[in-house]
Amino acid sequence: MEYVILVDEADKQVGLGEKVASHMGAGVLHRAFSVFIFNTKGEFLLQKRSAGKMLWPLFWTNTCCSHPREGEDYQAAGQRRLQEEMGFTCELSPVGSFIYHASYEDVGSENELCSVLTGTYDGAVVPDPDEAAEYSWVDFNELKKDVAAHPEKYTPWFKLELTQFFADAKDGADEEPV
Repeated sequence: MEYVILVDEADKQVGLGEKVASHMGAGVLHRAFSVFIFNTKGEFLLQKRSAGKMLWPLFWTNTCCSHPREGEDYQAAGQRRLQEEMGFTCELSPVGSFIYHASYEDVGSENELCSVLTGTYDGAVVPDPDEAAEYSWVDFNELKKDVAAHPEKYTPWFKLELTQFFADAKDGADEEPV
């Protein structure tokens, strides 16, 4: 059985909760993380969540996301899940955190204090099909246009993170020559 770390709004641990039960109904506030991987061309690595996911199956989202285990810091958890979900790992740096709540149909909710991590990677991607149905390296400017035109294709946390942490990001194509 998997557990998530239950927290208060200051990220102080208040207990442990069984993972599925913590996502039922309105959910219980718990720690989570989202990883955003860029390549050296400035593209984002997105994944389409597998059909087997309880919440937001077959929606496009950030490179990977999950929950740290008890005693595991966010960066170690992010590196672990990158390997498990996408078949690689790299150094990760924190960029901030936020609290959000989002309900998915009548199935359950995310109620998370989410730490956002970034890294750079240019190698092979070998996703676990139980985690990711597809993946794509996406030009940031094209991504912004697609999210604006088709927000229903993307997870709610991903759209919030783009706005809150990556609003000024762009690829190198629009930069002036030196």
